[in-house]
Amino acid sequence: MGFLRRYRFELYLSSFVALVFGSLIFPSPFFERYMDPLLTLANVIAGFGIISERRRYFKIYSVLVAGVVILEVMRFAFGAGDNIDLKLIRFAVLSLFYTIVTLEIIRQVWFATEVNKNVIFGVMGGYVSMGLIAFFIVLGIEISEPGSFLGLDNSTGTSQSENLFYFAYITLMTVGYGDITPVTILAQKASILIALLGQFYLVIITAVVVGKYINNELRRDTFERD
Repeated sequence: MGFLRRYRFELYLSSFVALVFGSLIFPSPFFERYMDPLLTLANVIAGFGIISERRRYFKIYSVLVAGVVILEVMRFAFGAGDNIDLKLIRFAVLSLFYTIVTLEIIRQVWFATEVNKNVIFGVMGGYVSMGLIAFFIVLGIEISEPGSFLGLDNSTGTSQSENLFYFAYITLMTVGYGDITPVTILAQKASILIALLGQFYLVIITAVVVGKYINNELRRDTFERD
């Protein structure tokens, strides 16, 4: 557990990168059937290493993570990914889990007393987690109001979830290719919110970390001169 907490940000970011971009290396059917659930479990365990810092809520978080693990094991062992009820439960549990993880990353980065490699990984991990929250927002909108997004065409072999995952990150980064378009008021407002969250994160959190780094260097220089 000590190792997990010490390298929590590095493990979280690396497992997330492997989860998102692993299909670029491995064949998609093999990756989605076998590696995706395992990498999701690895990412969840790394996320648990982050939120377990809040010892006050350790038992609650343990139950939440246990639920995620059970759902992923079922998906891996029984191929239950096509069960609509299981999908909705997994959506709700993962949404809650990654929201907590994201908020905890931001809290730990914000209150860090020294800027080191661990904090830098934390900043990066927080940003990719913001994309996950954005994904759950747009997916929830599409589930509740089908047709909220124009361009979710699966003729290329990509699923609705994959298209919305792509849209969430493109919007967060304010790239906006325009191939997927929010067409309802709720979807449009959510897209604005996602873009604002991405910009606020980059501006505020980055400024805080840079400020801490400068202050640390100034204190170190003052100490060395004295």
